[in-house]
Parts: sequence; C-alpha cells; structure tokens
Amino acid sequence: MPRPADVALLALQVLGLVALNIAGEYLASWMHLPLPGNLVGMLILLALLLTRVVRIEWFAASAAIFTRHLAFFFVPIAVGLMAYGTLLRTEGAAILATLIASAVVGIMVTGGTVSRLLRSHPPEGS
Repeated sequence: MPRPADVALLALQVLGLVALNIAGEYLASWMHLPLPGNLVGMLILLALLLTRVVRIEWFAASAAIFTRHLAFFFVPIAVGLMAYGTLLRTEGAAILATLIASAVVGIMVTGGTVSRLLRSHPPEGS
C-alpha cells in the first residue's frame, strides 16, 4: 500500500505535467502556432529542464509510471483508426513511411536530449 506522502508527491508531479500541457495548449492557441499544444507543453518542460529551472527528479515518479503503462495510451488511437479504413488502404504506405521516419527522428532527438541531460546531471552513485 503506497504511503499518503508518496501518493501526494505523485499527484503533485502529475499536476505539474498537466499544468505544462495546459500552458502549451494556451500558448499554441494564443500565438497561432502550427504545433499541437501538447508538443508546446513538452518543449516548455524541455526548456525548463535544460535551464535547470526545474529538476528532472521533480517528475521522475510520474514519468516512470507513464512510461511503464505507455501501451494503454495507444489503445484509443488504434480504435480510432478503424474509422479510416479507406484512407489507410489508399494512403497507408505513405502514412507508414512518415510514421517510421518521424519515429526515427524522435528516437534520435530523445537520445540526444537524454545524453545531454545525463552529462549535465549524472545519476547518483555513478
């Protein structure tokens, strides 16, 4: 059974992530950015982490839980795709190529970001 302090800490971390998401949505809408608001929120978080305004430890527990249960976030997407069967049959190859290319770029950017963060903030005990 988790301790109340752990639950409260996790709730604060999730609240912080939600606040950054809302800020990103607001900024994207207000500035008419051609980017989704949740991406703007992630960029805000990245900027805060890189400038050390926010420490990565502040979000570690919630990030670990979201990562552990990441597969659940893809179920609604997969169900929603069923409504686009015709589009997937005609444009499926182009969509698949775009998805693969964007995944590769995303992995490379994530790897570079994590590498940079680990160089500037090595894990304890290493």
